[in-house]
Formats: sequence, structure tokens, C-alpha cells
Amino acid sequence: MDKIKIVDLQVQYHVGVSEDERAKPQRLLITLEIEHDFKNAIAADNLADTIDYHAVSQRLLKFGEGCHWQLIETVAADVATMMMDEFRARAVTVEVKKFVIPQAAYVSVCLHRNHS
Repeated sequence: MDKIKIVDLQVQYHVGVSEDERAKPQRLLITLEIEHDFKNAIAADNLADTIDYHAVSQRLLKFGEGCHWQLIETVAADVATMMMDEFRARAVTVEVKKFVIPQAAYVSVCLHRNHS
């Protein structure tokens, strides 16, 4: 299957287990692998036949507005659902990186969803 990748898109979302941690937005990095058949897009050289990665990026930048999550696992699942519903991805892999442990480069979760 063909894939579009958006790697380490920096977003600001309210996420954390404690209320203090969720009080202000945190920097997260989101990586997506979006599975889509490029055959029609290639044949027609037409953006309408693929997934517009610019539109996806803009949607993700605004996705956290008004939202508060406790877990980055839930953020990843909500992003995956949005990709399947709004952008009709056949399948998507979402990785969310959080910078919460000073001794670690980052903590991340990764999940894969597809239409069954």
C-alpha cells in the first residue's frame, strides 16, 4: 500500500494526568503514516485523488483547540479516528511524542488503525 508520511509535526495540546499538567498546552510531536492508493492520483496528477497532506497538517495544528486529554494514548486514538473519518484514510499509524521525563529524549505511543 502507498503511504504519505508527516514526520514530527509540532503541535500544542493540553495533555497530562494531573490538572496542573493539563493547565497549559504542551509541545507534542505527531508522526502519521497514512495509507492510501495513489493509482488515480498518479494517473490524473490530481490532488483531489489523494490525501492533501497540507490540509492534514493544518487540521492537526488546530485539533487540540478546546480539548484536554489525560493520556497521549487517547490523543493518538482520537487523531487516528479523525484521519479515518475526515480524510478517508484506508489505514493510519499515529505516533505521539511527549517531552515529560527530563532524563529521556521523549516518551511516545504508537498505534495503527485500519478499516476492517
